[in-house]
Amino acid sequence: MQENGNNSGGGRLHKELGLFSGVSLVAGMTIGSGIYYLGSYVLERVNMSMGMALICWIVGGIISILGGICFAELGAEMPVTGGLTTYLSKAYHPIFGFINGFSGFLITCSGSIAALSLAAVTPFAEEFQFSPMITKVIAIAIIVIFTLLNLRGVKGAAAFQNFSMVARVVPLALIIVVGLFFGKQSPNLNPATAYVDGSAATFSGTIKLIGYATFASLWAYEGWTNLNTVAGEMKKPKRDIPLAIIISMGAITLIYTLFNLAIYRVIPQAEVNSMVASGNIYLGRETAFRLMGNVGKWIVLIGMFIGIIGTVNGDCLVFPRTYYAMSKGGYFFKAMGKVNERGVPANAILASSALSIVLVLFQSLQELTDWLITVSALINLLGIIAVLIFRKKYPDMERPYKVWGGIPTIVVTIILFVILLVNNFVSDPIPSLKGLIIIAVCIPFYFIFRKVNGGVEYDTDKIDN
Repeated sequence: MQENGNNSGGGRLHKELGLFSGVSLVAGMTIGSGIYYLGSYVLERVNMSMGMALICWIVGGIISILGGICFAELGAEMPVTGGLTTYLSKAYHPIFGFINGFSGFLITCSGSIAALSLAAVTPFAEEFQFSPMITKVIAIAIIVIFTLLNLRGVKGAAAFQNFSMVARVVPLALIIVVGLFFGKQSPNLNPATAYVDGSAATFSGTIKLIGYATFASLWAYEGWTNLNTVAGEMKKPKRDIPLAIIISMGAITLIYTLFNLAIYRVIPQAEVNSMVASGNIYLGRETAFRLMGNVGKWIVLIGMFIGIIGTVNGDCLVFPRTYYAMSKGGYFFKAMGKVNERGVPANAILASSALSIVLVLFQSLQELTDWLITVSALINLLGIIAVLIFRKKYPDMERPYKVWGGIPTIVVTIILFVILLVNNFVSDPIPSLKGLIIIAVCIPFYFIFRKVNGGVEYDTDKIDN
């Protein structure tokens, strides 16, 4: 990545992150608000079949783990700040890296921060009858707080991430243990209940149904790509990136599946159907209330809040590193490539948070979620394909970690992602088209920045690691 100017802001990025911090970042940026409400969307997409919904959560976890181990190879062989933006630029062309970074700046990354800050407040807004404006004001305050924390340095942000990872697991574990052992329901887990019209299940029909519902679960699993973005700040990235991704995503898949099963053990099918139909989508909160009364409900509410703001903190830590990397390559504003005396890309952090605040003001949680999933899945697919391209294009590159199962594993992962994307385009075309529009909007900006800043193909040896 080309150096464009110097770091007049003060210094270099600091290597402060170890294995536990890596696991905390992946888990902390994955276990957020999604698990608490996306279960309702998954159920809706399988016609409220609890058995089929659990299958979809397991499939979503497997696909995410496969994607994660592919990204682990990229991160171990090229531990650079910028992660996916750098990989796409070197595997394909700088325009692909730019699309990843700029679409992130415009909507997927900034939108994630905005959506999570709103999701942190929404359960309390329902509890205390906050107005929409008060909800947005509190969400903005959350963004400001974690912007300030990240401006003080990566060490403090990572410490909060470690704390929030532990704190967010408590309400999930509580619901899982109490729900599974004390729930009195015997849910019907026969996947055939997904076929409400009584028609016989066909292979193609089942694949379509599972694919459509699994796609909805992917936002809850989103986060496994982000550790690579801060690889340049990890102490032992070649060892710790693969370990952190595999440990965290394997545990998360188990947690998500058991969490939904615990809900089904507590709330009868008819009441689940009624709640989701009425828009009451926080089934986990209702489960805790039924098992433990107000004490349980507040444990979950507080745990949800800490977990979600922990994800906001992780986003504020990780996403600006992509804009920093883009600036170093000459494909973004030069000011974004400056590191302050505390070793953080301060301008990139401020710009990221500012756009997130704008999105909070003008978008709803559901609108933001619709925009995010398709673009993220499509770009992640390109990243997985890049593993094969790197092996062919850079055969002599050191690879301290290679995908388990080799090329067949990578090919299977690619096929699964393609099936999910195509199926979602067919089943839910409007959000998918919105995602394509975002990608199209990025293209002219690539040529503008290239002309103004003289962007060249990324040279990873010149990144501030």
